[in-house]
Amino acid sequence: MQHFPIFMALAGRRVILSGGGDAAMAKLRLLMKTEAHLTVFAPTPDAQIVTWEAEGRLRIIRRAMDPGDALCAALFYAADEDAAEDARTVHLARRDGALTNIVDNLADSQFITPAIVDRDPVTIAIGTEGTAPVLARAIKADIEAMLPARLGPLARAAKGFRRMAEALPMGRARRAFWTEFFFTKGPDALDRDEAVDLHQVLDQQLQSHLTAQSGKGRVTFAIAAAADPELLPLKTRNALHEADLVLHGPEIAGAILELARREAAFGPLSDAAHMTQAAAEGTHILALSATPPAPATLAALRSAGIDALVIPGIAPLPNLTMLKETA
Repeated sequence: MQHFPIFMALAGRRVILSGGGDAAMAKLRLLMKTEAHLTVFAPTPDAQIVTWEAEGRLRIIRRAMDPGDALCAALFYAADEDAAEDARTVHLARRDGALTNIVDNLADSQFITPAIVDRDPVTIAIGTEGTAPVLARAIKADIEAMLPARLGPLARAAKGFRRMAEALPMGRARRAFWTEFFFTKGPDALDRDEAVDLHQVLDQQLQSHLTAQSGKGRVTFAIAAAADPELLPLKTRNALHEADLVLHGPEIAGAILELARREAAFGPLSDAAHMTQAAAEGTHILALSATPPAPATLAALRSAGIDALVIPGIAPLPNLTMLKETA
């Protein structure tokens, strides 16, 4: 990974751009989505940039950049569409301490701007190290089609309610609460009334979760016979995203374990007694191995009242070269 992805806080900070043509306008359309103070250096800016200045969205300085113009700037974009002028302005901006980007010049840029899916406050950034912008745009289109336009209002409501939701125990209880809001309660409420008070929806849902009985956890056994994560069944992938505790044998590839959610705990495969105790405390356990669980293990869990599910695996294809030889 040559470029480490971060989200930079730009509210109230200076962002400087040099250039007044098409390349500058493309960057400005994106930057105007932030709360940064935008300054454009351009002797003859495009009429659209002049309109944006009249609307109070940015400031234009109608000259080329001079030393000191990028002091205290967080970011600088060189969009002059002239290699010599881009190199000059970047040199000035770096001396002033700004991180610099040259439009369409990956090698000389200190940072790159990813393709962005905007569902404010949910933002998804897609990067290809600057090498395949066509692929980034294709992925962006797929994600935009997948994410509902109403995701923004749901996320804004959740942000304002996060402190109240801390009344629920950390871990599975909170995940269940937010999962229900984002995928069931929230969308259903908006379908009935777009002007609905989502804070009230959240409050009613919270009261329901606080008074609900704490349920038992469960154990999911998933057979991962191949090291290739792409051969995992969808059910196994979903279980990796949901499990609180992932137990696995030494044969399970690291690339498969990487698919587990970041907060999950990991450990070696254990006996039925240990899994029964953890599940009784409300833990969702995923047990990954290359072979099916022993019938006695399943029987012990089920006799203790613990739900135990087995997800079959997908076996890798045999070596085709060996098949030809034996034929």
